[in-house]
Amino acid sequence: MSNRIEIFLALSAELTAFSRFDLLGTGLAEAYLGTLDRVVGDDITDTLLAAFVALPPPEDPTRAQALRATILGSELLGDVARALIKLWYSGTWFELPYAWTQRFGPKPADATFVVSPDAYMEGLLWKAIGAHPAGAKAPGYGSWAYPPKIPTFPGSPTSKPDAVSVHPQNAGIMS
Repeated sequence: MSNRIEIFLALSAELTAFSRFDLLGTGLAEAYLGTLDRVVGDDITDTLLAAFVALPPPEDPTRAQALRATILGSELLGDVARALIKLWYSGTWFELPYAWTQRFGPKPADATFVVSPDAYMEGLLWKAIGAHPAGAKAPGYGSWAYPPKIPTFPGSPTSKPDAVSVHPQNAGIMS
């Protein structure tokens, strides 16, 4: 893998809170980097990657604030980074806001579109909510009869009591 894709993966991991392993597992890293290049242009993509590389090291306690200020708080990069987050989660590139387009100029490929059928199926939102994409990746017979099990993510409290199940059998409806 090129250094550029490695930087893109590291940036994406930090923006999405999913590991590099999870992102690679989607099989879409190169497609998403290509989408970013095609929609906003190589120059803005390279500016985004350079801003990420210039952040304090991961162990520095000021890194999260620097990411918010330098990338998410940037007029040029903020909306692009948020569109990238939505791309990873949904598989859809959402058109950049009108204010961004007015300030930095329209981009011919900037329209809302699904990158590929695989992008829908591999969207991180399914993993985040503990569900499966409707119409794809069947979870097994009868599995939709039960509420999804939301996985615990690093840094989240693990001692919370489990949510109350609302399955009809548990509610006494089908006794």
